[in-house]
Amino acid sequence: MAGEIGCRKGKTTRGNEVDLETPHPETHRKKATAKETLLNTVREVLRLEGEALLTLQKNINANYYEALELMAKCSGKIVVTGVGKSGIIARKIAATLTSTGTVAMFLHPADGMHGDLGVVNELDIVIAIGKSGESDEMVALIPALKRIGTKIIAITAQAESSLAVSADIALITPVEREACPLNLAPTVSTTLALAVGDALAVALMEMKNFRSEDFAKYHPGGKLGKRLLLRVVDLMIPVEKCAVLSSDRANMEDVILALSEFGQGIVLFSKNGDLQGILTDGDIRRLLQKHRNKLFDTPLSSAINRTPLSIPSDFMAVEALRFMEERKRPLNVVPVVQGKQAIGVVRLHDLLAVF
Repeated sequence: MAGEIGCRKGKTTRGNEVDLETPHPETHRKKATAKETLLNTVREVLRLEGEALLTLQKNINANYYEALELMAKCSGKIVVTGVGKSGIIARKIAATLTSTGTVAMFLHPADGMHGDLGVVNELDIVIAIGKSGESDEMVALIPALKRIGTKIIAITAQAESSLAVSADIALITPVEREACPLNLAPTVSTTLALAVGDALAVALMEMKNFRSEDFAKYHPGGKLGKRLLLRVVDLMIPVEKCAVLSSDRANMEDVILALSEFGQGIVLFSKNGDLQGILTDGDIRRLLQKHRNKLFDTPLSSAINRTPLSIPSDFMAVEALRFMEERKRPLNVVPVVQGKQAIGVVRLHDLLAVF
């Protein structure tokens, strides 16, 4: 009976009853030990890389400022180069620079030595990345860059390397050891190079007064682009497709028919295009509860909201969403105005669909 409740039992060749499903306690201990060992490895890698970053932070020198000045004054483009894992980091740095207002590109050193150096000219600046600073491809590329006349910024762990010595400015990222247990796979070194690239890109943004509006130009797609670029006018329903009545000539029946026909939950009242008031389907429900069968006898003059909330047409769409949503009673639909003119309505669910 116990076997039916807790686990399935079996017998050995000697007739001893054994548990066929429940692992031996020793197996549990071994698995738990292996799990903790691996988690400790993860913690150690993060510790090594974090400490290396903090050490580098404390040793930032004037070379970094000189590199920033050189990059900020560059009238050409920034060419970022590197081999192997450093090449991958170089690609990322070039992409970050490009997206933050600095024209940049990646160039593989080997490709550069076989014709692609044609993209580099004396107005450009080359950021060369290499832990040792002695890779064959990089060492071969440096004299060719010197002949072109381009300035070189080196990011390397070795201050005495060929790369550091040949560069106009050397940014040294000393690595005590890699996080790899063999001290071979680039881990700490690539993290430092990547962080330096990010730091340069962000500082350049500050030097150039690069604003969110500028950032949006380079990120028009996806949710980020929408947050930065879309304005209320881009998402509103234009007034030509809205329920618009004149408070001088309309009655309650006209309002209810207009609400039904346009299905936007709002009727605008205007005179010569100027917004004079609104009625929403929520207003009608409240009037119905108050007046019951006398609703159609209710004069519009006493029902219209003459001081409605509205949103300017140049309002950022994400700000409009916040304005409508973060209220004690969220607004489902709001008039959009340009000055005093009603030019449309924006609905909460249309904004939510975008963001």
